[in-house]
This record gives sequence, structure tokens and C-alpha cells, in this order.
Amino acid sequence: MWAWAVWRQGWLIMGLAGLMALSGEVRADAAADWLDRAATAARQQNYSGVYVYHHGEHVEVLRVLHSAGPNGERAKIEIMDGSSRQFLRVNNDVYCHLPDGKHVQLERNALRRFFPDLLPTQPASLLDFYEARLGGTERIAGRPCQVVSLAPRDGYRYAYDLWLDKGTGLPLKARVVNDNGSVISMFVFSEVQIGKAPEIRNDMAGKIVQRIQADKPVVSAWSVTPPPGYEQVQEAVRALPGKSAPVTHMVFSDGLSVLSMFVEPADPRVQTLHGLSAEGAIGIYARQVDGYVVTTLGEVPNMALIETGNSATRK
Repeated sequence: MWAWAVWRQGWLIMGLAGLMALSGEVRADAAADWLDRAATAARQQNYSGVYVYHHGEHVEVLRVLHSAGPNGERAKIEIMDGSSRQFLRVNNDVYCHLPDGKHVQLERNALRRFFPDLLPTQPASLLDFYEARLGGTERIAGRPCQVVSLAPRDGYRYAYDLWLDKGTGLPLKARVVNDNGSVISMFVFSEVQIGKAPEIRNDMAGKIVQRIQADKPVVSAWSVTPPPGYEQVQEAVRALPGKSAPVTHMVFSDGLSVLSMFVEPADPRVQTLHGLSAEGAIGIYARQVDGYVVTTLGEVPNMALIETGNSATRK
């Protein structure tokens, strides 16, 4: 009888362990499904609202209008405090209204996207480097949201917490959290309307549209090894304000986290950064290599900045 009880208890324990493992897999699948919904909603839903962007000690209030239809996407983003700034996105083209009120810059096939459109088109690509977890339900801007967390699987990226509208999947809040649990940056809607296509007026009448010159073709003189999961998504040589020589700019991303590298000739007349520093929520790492200053920066852990910067060598 005792042996039977032990044998039965063993099978019960094994069964419970199996159920727990299965439950974990189901919850992971459910979290992945929510990420798919969020990526789709940000591009295909009609919505409008006001959100707050916290980064470091800075706070900005922005208004977003987004419509989607047979002709694709239109989105208008207006920064409501400080100097007048607004962006108009028409599919892959971004128009930036300059503060003088007379000029608009046009960037074709722009990489930049705006909250709540933070996730890649195929969020499953993130799961090799983040563990997706379902959290509880919380209210944001008066709407119930499912919390989904993306926990990094290594030390090269921060954690992301997303609050996704229960009805549509649209992200209504997102925050980046470092390994100490401190919030690096955060977006959160204070008011939002979903479903009704907002009127997005064309404010470019009478303004001078300046097309941003195509970046110079790059035959890279630099070899860079970014952290695992990061891929180079852009490289260009640009003339930047205040720089006496063109600057090579490279962008690396895992689909969510982004870091940039700038390479420019060292100028002994100009004091440059060395080692680690920070500008608000942005980490910065700089070093000199063969007469050039290599600077990496982004909302990523210092280890990612340092290893990427230290990997840069001239071919």
C-alpha cells in the first residue's frame, strides 16, 4: 500500500510538472499572439490621441493622428510643447515641418516610425533575444489593457513592458526598463480614440518642400561586429551641422532596441568625448581608432555600446 501511494504521488508530481510546462508554453504562445496583434494594430487601426513621452529628465507631450485604408497609412505627429514641430508620414515618406513655418523637409523611405508603432512587422523575430511574458490587466486612458513584458535573454538589451488595448491590441503604454528596474523611457496615452479615422489635413500648402539629399553611396572602410541579434539596418555618409568633415553613420537594431555608431576624423582642435557618458536616457561610448573618433549611442546597456564600439576596425 505504501509503495502504491509513493508510485501514485510520483505520477501526480510528474503530471503537475507537465501541466505547468504546458501552461508556460501556452502563455508564451499567448504573449506572442498579443505582440502580433499589437504590430498589426499600430499600422492598420485608425486612432488619434495625446501621449506623454518621458526620457531621462525630459517630458514631451505629443498628439498623434493615424489613418489606414486602401492607399496605405497616413500619420501626423505634433509636439505640443516647446518649439513648433510636427511630422507627417505618408506610407514610407516622412515630412518634417521646420520651426520657421515656411519649409518642410521630405525624407523618402524613412526608417523612423512613431509611438505606438514600435514593434517590427514580424514580432516573432524578437523571441530569440527576448522572452515574452503575459502580465495582468490594467487601465490606460480609460481602456483595459493586457500587459506584455519582453525580458532580455542576455545583457545586450533592456526589458520592454507594453500595455496593449484589450479590444484592438493597440499599444497604449510602453516603457524601457534597465537591469536595475529603473525606467529609462516611457510613452503613455493620456487620451485616445480608436476606430474612427481622424481628419489629417495637409498643412504643406504654400510651404517650400526640401527633399533631404540622398545619402552618399557607401563603400564602408569600417568593419563592425554588433551584439548578437543586432543587424545593420542603415549606413550612410552625412554632412552634419557643426562637423568639418562628412560623418559615417551606421544603425544597428534587433527590431526593437536600436544603437547608432558615428565615425568621424579626429580634430585636435575640438574636445571630444572619451569613454562612457550619458545624455539623458541615451548612453554614449566614444574612443579613438587610427585618427578617427568612433561614438556609439542608444537606449541600450553599456555592454552593447562598449563591445560595438570596440569592435570597429578599419578594413
